[in-house]
Amino acid sequence: MSKTIKVALAGAGAFGIKHLDGIKNIDGVEVVSLISRDLDKTREVAKQYGIGHVTTELADSLALPEVDAVILCTPTQMHAAQTIACLRAGKHVQVEIPLADSLSGAEEVVRVHQEARQKHGLVAMCGHTRRFNPSHQWVQQKVQSGAFKLQQMDVQTYFFRRSNMNALGQARSWTDHLLWHHAAHTVDLFAYQAQSPIVKAHAMQGPIHPVLGIAMDMSIQLQAASGAICTLSLSFNNDGPLGTFFRYIGDSATYLARYDDLFNGRDEKIDVSQVAVSMNGIELQDREFFAAIREGREPNSSVAQVLPCYRVLQQLEQQLLAA
Repeated sequence: MSKTIKVALAGAGAFGIKHLDGIKNIDGVEVVSLISRDLDKTREVAKQYGIGHVTTELADSLALPEVDAVILCTPTQMHAAQTIACLRAGKHVQVEIPLADSLSGAEEVVRVHQEARQKHGLVAMCGHTRRFNPSHQWVQQKVQSGAFKLQQMDVQTYFFRRSNMNALGQARSWTDHLLWHHAAHTVDLFAYQAQSPIVKAHAMQGPIHPVLGIAMDMSIQLQAASGAICTLSLSFNNDGPLGTFFRYIGDSATYLARYDDLFNGRDEKIDVSQVAVSMNGIELQDREFFAAIREGREPNSSVAQVLPCYRVLQQLEQQLLAA
């Protein structure tokens, strides 16, 4: 595909804006349609980014013949069904993490995509952004070269969300989830960096919030077939510092990743500015999506590649329900 890739973006919230900002830096791509439930807010965002078509219904954008691809930044509970709708409409699709909020949903997406790829060459990708952050890409390059073998990963995912808020501190109409959203980042990244499938997984959770109906604290332990282990602590109760912090302990070094920044074990900053063309993980994720469309290939973080993550999440959920 040599022509401009025309995109519909669903979700004008915090992450939708991040994608719009990233796409501005990518040649040969144009966002032509914006979908979100609040029409006035959607029009405001569309005007800011020069987007001509605005709607509250995904189906309206899927009906536009000029739309080649869709990026979904919608509530978790909608991801699987909307991804399938995009594929059945003949559109390439990138859905933000998580692919689904159940294993059965994720498996159905992969099945539908296999058919769509065989018939129409469609690309389907899930936004497992940690694969694309320059800090984690730098570590991955060390792993691939044989210079670093992961022995242990220690991860803290901490937010302060005792009410239903999004990443901008705005009221959210749906409930986020520590397991099916935030743990998905680390479960996938651990297997990716260990270059080994997860063979053991265990989880515990704290009390259920009386209003939100979700656990606000969670602890997860993982082991890969290689023997590497991972400890993940998650909380919506933590009052700063906020974010996700990774410690890689390997056979030759220790690294600390804080979003797009990387440090060694002595807290000396490592220059990762030459790892990719941008320091923005979301932009790099979008670049991979559009490159895969143009080149007719499977992208890194394709729906098939990330499916093992959701098998682990299902196993963990079953443990938590049985506890």
